[in-house]
Amino acid sequence: MSTPTSPEPLTDSTAAEVPFRYTAALAQQIELAWQDRWDQLGTFHTPNPHGALTDAAGEHADPGSRSFFLMDMFPYPSGAGLHVGHPLGYIATDVVGRYRRMCGDNVLHALGYDAFGLPAEQYAVQTGQHPRATTEENIGIMRRQLRRLGLAHDPRRTFATIDPEYVRWTQWIFLQIFESWYDADAVRPDGGTGRARPIAELVAQYESGARALPADAGAGSWAELEDVQRRRVIDAQRLAYVSETPVNWCPGLGTVLANEEVTVDGRSERGNFPVFKRDLRQWNMRITAYADRLAEDLDLIDWPEKVRLMQRNWIGRSEGAQVRFEVIGGEEIEVFTTRPDTLFGATFMVVAPEHPLLDEVPPQWPDGTHGAWTQGYKNPVRAVAAYRATTAAKTAVERQADAGRKTGVFTGHLAVNPVNGEYIPVFTADYVLMGYGTGAIMAVPAHDQRDWDFARDFELPVVRVVDGPGDLSDGAYVGDGLAVNSTHDDLSLDGLSVTDAKRTIIAWLERHGIGRGTVTYRLRDWLFSRQRYWGEPFPVVYDENDLPIALPDDQLPVELPDVPDYSPRTYDADDAGSEPEPPLGRNTDWVNVTLDLGDGPKVYRRDTNTMPNWAGSCWYYLNYLDPGRRDVVVDPELERYWMGAGHDELAGPSGGVDLYVGGVEHAVLHLLYARFWHKVLYDLGFVSAVEPFRTLFNQGYIQAYAYTDARGQYVPAAEVDEDETASTGFRWNGQEVSREYGKIGKSLKNVVSPDEMYATYGADTFRLYEMSMGPLDLSRAWDTRAVVGSQRFLQRLWRNIVDEATGEVTVVDVEPDDETLRVLHRTVDEVRTEMDGMRFNTAIARMIVLNNHLTGLDRVPRSVAETAVLLVAPFAPHIAEELWARLGHEPSVAYRPFPVADPAYLVEETVTCVVQVQGKVRDRIEVPPSITEERLVELALASAGAQRAMAGKAARRVIARPPALVNIVV
Repeated sequence: MSTPTSPEPLTDSTAAEVPFRYTAALAQQIELAWQDRWDQLGTFHTPNPHGALTDAAGEHADPGSRSFFLMDMFPYPSGAGLHVGHPLGYIATDVVGRYRRMCGDNVLHALGYDAFGLPAEQYAVQTGQHPRATTEENIGIMRRQLRRLGLAHDPRRTFATIDPEYVRWTQWIFLQIFESWYDADAVRPDGGTGRARPIAELVAQYESGARALPADAGAGSWAELEDVQRRRVIDAQRLAYVSETPVNWCPGLGTVLANEEVTVDGRSERGNFPVFKRDLRQWNMRITAYADRLAEDLDLIDWPEKVRLMQRNWIGRSEGAQVRFEVIGGEEIEVFTTRPDTLFGATFMVVAPEHPLLDEVPPQWPDGTHGAWTQGYKNPVRAVAAYRATTAAKTAVERQADAGRKTGVFTGHLAVNPVNGEYIPVFTADYVLMGYGTGAIMAVPAHDQRDWDFARDFELPVVRVVDGPGDLSDGAYVGDGLAVNSTHDDLSLDGLSVTDAKRTIIAWLERHGIGRGTVTYRLRDWLFSRQRYWGEPFPVVYDENDLPIALPDDQLPVELPDVPDYSPRTYDADDAGSEPEPPLGRNTDWVNVTLDLGDGPKVYRRDTNTMPNWAGSCWYYLNYLDPGRRDVVVDPELERYWMGAGHDELAGPSGGVDLYVGGVEHAVLHLLYARFWHKVLYDLGFVSAVEPFRTLFNQGYIQAYAYTDARGQYVPAAEVDEDETASTGFRWNGQEVSREYGKIGKSLKNVVSPDEMYATYGADTFRLYEMSMGPLDLSRAWDTRAVVGSQRFLQRLWRNIVDEATGEVTVVDVEPDDETLRVLHRTVDEVRTEMDGMRFNTAIARMIVLNNHLTGLDRVPRSVAETAVLLVAPFAPHIAEELWARLGHEPSVAYRPFPVADPAYLVEETVTCVVQVQGKVRDRIEVPPSITEERLVELALASAGAQRAMAGKAARRVIARPPALVNIVV
């Protein structure tokens, strides 16, 4: 095979002297040529076991081999392009994919684009340019930059979430969720209890009388209900449903905001508009039905423990009791507590500022009100009103922050502790949220530090009810212990363990009808509506009764119409009661549509909200399996081959994507939402894997130095010079600047583009440097000056094989000496071990040792050079392909078997062990320095000299001093 690149001598002065030196220019020539060749030959076309994509990639891939499904987290294409921090994960997965391919796996690795996003829509609002045009332009920029990296993606499997065919299936999945309900008693394929079932089966149960109607249905039987009543009964149980939901409403932006998008001043981060709490009619996903499964199935998958903990905390499953407290002169308060065993220690209560109890504030303080409780107000009405106004300016995140003193005010209400009948004051405090639990807590300051702090500030009593050290004057006791001070009338917990005390108190509460054992969750149903233009339209219409109706499959996708402008807005930016005006609502011809959905042509109304951008990223992994036109969301056979539980030794009990790499910032929402959608599809029989992502790896971040001047303003990092005469060590345009460490970005003016690295060093050097910077899961500092180290490694590898003056191969067909073979095979063994553990930096370090050894040889043996090329191929694929071709080989190095070490050369250097019998030297044996005592004795007894001296006698005692001496007493 001829050399694919056939590089011509370079024209600069250095190249004229050394025309085949591995410079950035030569690297670029090699890299571009090989990228074109890979595209021409379809080198990385991954074959499916059947269907449209069965063709073998470059005649090398085998669909009958073990599958390995590898994925990066879905990128959003930005107009700014990539900086050097972005490709870290993409290079890492490419290294893994190339390595697994060389190990014989059929590797599926593709990359699509999460293309519905707010930046493109905001740009459309500012310029009038359609978001699709902006997004497609940005995708083009990102594709160019990633192609230049030499990533081994299957280009046939790429797509964007805005593609009409992809939108169609996103909407179709939404409809499967809409047309489903959760049957807590149904048995799943995996043997568990509780799963989604089609709505048609729920209707059949009501029709047959097998299931009783809800108490609020309005009739005793299904037959007695009108059609609209039946619809409402069913709609209330769907997994996707419409409801009045409390949200952060920003009239100035015309949309709902997440908590993270609201400032501590209660205004929008974007535009600084006021934000209000109010109820809006929104789509919701009943993710709470899956709370237990989402928590329990984390044990089935190989994820970082910190991510699993974050998901468990987000789900927030808590076992405890619901307890009702009577309020003097008001409605009773119900609280949930995980420690009902501490009820005797509850000395006050706290309710959220939004709690309905505060609508019944008494006009005067009760007799004996402590001055510290009133915060200086003359009556509880004014105190509560003022506190509520203060709270309205805080976000939920700010209210729950652990730092700082907890504020609050006495409400004027007194509650009755149900276990001892004592009156306890009811406070309101903003750290209690109405959206979590019941919006009220019982406070046990002796055994909860937050309650202890509150009790200290408001001079409230502290009553110990769990035995433990200390006198509670310095803080709460939060450890374990036996119950104390917990006896009254027919109830005594004293001396019981926490577990037994909980069981006893719950039984007592239930017997007296004032509480019950229960399980609660922090997780709330997923708010699924956005008052935006740039998103997937909902595939539903509303009838004359304002009830949602699913559109038939043949009317999908519902595509976005043209609108006069893209800005979500309201008519009054300061009016909390104003209604949103989503952009889709401005196209009345699209909103009001005449359809025949089975009972003749009628006018229906479309939903003017759109889905959140999470929707498209919930199922994109399935689309990689077969992104062409199809009649099912995923081919069952392809899903079992690539993802099915137990489809090979890697899959485990959960199945799913074999390796998913991305940032920890997606630890909760994206991963939780995707798991929810997948489990619905699993319940309905569309997928066989229990979980979507079997193994998760969170890469670290690349950070870079940033520099500030005397005013604290950031200056371009690329223009800063080191200067020993400066007190800070750095100058910019002659003035001293200070250095700090931060995230790469435009705001810090420390962006380094991959394009700069390609031009200065080449893509292979850039890839190698990013993988060598440190452990992949840790953040690391970018240092452009250090990149040259990786370039020198590749230059030495090139010189060990190619004559820089002639371009001829210099390796020789000779057998390597023993020392070279030992270095080679130890390197192979160590590199394999490090690659399997994704410790790429240490794998590169091992290869550098081998490369340095080869540099010290007069002539490099061909067999050793070929092995070195194969080892480096996953990291620097272009130079590896070029050297492999120059060494006279085909096909692509991408499918050559990854080297395997010869065990004979892994044996450690030996030492001489003296074997004595009755104190006299009878033999000497060569053994490894690390030999165990048991193995050394075994070898000594079997040695020829020892056998002769023992003359058939048994060894009475053996004294061993590994590795140098064994003395046998017979």
